[in-house]
This record gives sequence, structure tokens and C-alpha cells, in this order.
Amino acid sequence: MAVTITWLGHATFRVDYDGKVMLIDPWVEGNPVCPTRLKSFDRIDLMLITHGHSDHFADAVALAKKHDPLIVCNFEIYQYMAARGLQKFSPMNKGGTVEVDGLRITMTHAFHSSTITDEKGNVIPAGEPAGFVVRFPDGFTLYDAGDTAVFGDMRIIGELYRPSVALLPIGSRFTMDPREAAYATRLLGVKHVIPMHYGTFDLLTGTPEQLRQELHGQEVIVHALKPGDSIESTALR
Repeated sequence: MAVTITWLGHATFRVDYDGKVMLIDPWVEGNPVCPTRLKSFDRIDLMLITHGHSDHFADAVALAKKHDPLIVCNFEIYQYMAARGLQKFSPMNKGGTVEVDGLRITMTHAFHSSTITDEKGNVIPAGEPAGFVVRFPDGFTLYDAGDTAVFGDMRIIGELYRPSVALLPIGSRFTMDPREAAYATRLLGVKHVIPMHYGTFDLLTGTPEQLRQELHGQEVIVHALKPGDSIESTALR
């Protein structure tokens, strides 16, 4: 199965597979680095949400109402979105796996926080943050760490799921910095990394070049996409 990963900037990814579209952490309209041409969609079949912060969730309700995707998220985010009229969900929690159109999606741990700011400005707890492992029918496996610090159990994720590529935050301050991301790469045992959650704002100071420097001696390829760039799964095996 051909899989195409497109970085829409910050932590939002579009994944095209088998004629379908998966959107991870939908933040496009207010995303200052997302190319205008990629802010609209002909279809969204599947939506994965790691946590409720606005830079990962802001467009989730609007896009879901327009395109009616299956939404995979934790139970608290499911409750929030269901209360706003959405009905198509596969709610889950950490350690669980769901099967969707031949994909196996596992929710993993992440060290971060998670709230949703509602229409009235109220800050609502949104369960715990998470990452996702997505295994495609041909064995290609994507790990999106979500917003997180490095943690030792990333070794377990690597041993259990053998990801082909890891999408890792590197910006620092709110997530891992390049040094922690390099250590995470070693724990995961991956050979390909796509950095994310950097460069969007001045506070996010980590860079792909710093990650490469921290990875010195490891046989890891850092695929530093620019917002709007795509990469095929054939280049990540």
C-alpha cells in the first residue's frame, strides 16, 4: 500500500493511503505555517487526535462536521465532540488497539497535559495526552509521539510495534528538545524521524539541524520536511 505523509506545519499531518485521507491533530485555519492550498480538503476519512490543546484540536469539530470522518481519540475528547453533535467515533484509551479499514491503531502514552478551551473560553479537562502507532496492511508502521517529553517506555513502544518512522516533537519548552528527541530515537530503535512541533513560534527553538547533531553516531535519517512537503512510505523503510 502506498502511503504519503504530508506535513501541514506544527504537529498536523495529512496521511494519504489507499485513496483515503487521515488527518492527525487538525489545526489548519489558524496555523501560521500551514500553506493556504492545504487548508481545505476534498475528503477526510479518518481523524486522529492526540490531545485537546488548540494547536492540535482547534479545527477538529468544524472539519468533522464538514467531512464526517471516523474520529479516533480518548474518551473525554469523544464526549466533548459528541456533545456538539458529532456521532462517528472510535473512542479508546492508552494500550488499546482499534482496527479501521485494515489499519491497526494503538494509543500510546505521552507526557504532557491536555485541556480544551470551549466556545465561551472555559478551560475543560480533556483526559490525558497520547501518541498513536498506526500499522498499515503492508507492515509500514508510523508512530506519532504527540506532544511529549522523552520517557523510558518508548523502548517498549519500539520493541512491541517496530515503527518504520517516528514523528517526534523537537521544539523544546512545551515538548522534547532535540537532545531528548535523539534519546527517544535510540529508545524507539527507528531509522527514520520526521521532526515536528518546532519553528511555528519564536518560543519553539529546537531545529532539525540540532537533532542531527545530537544523533551523531546513530544511523538515523532526519527528514526535515517544510510545511506542505510530502514523503512516501517507500523512502521510510
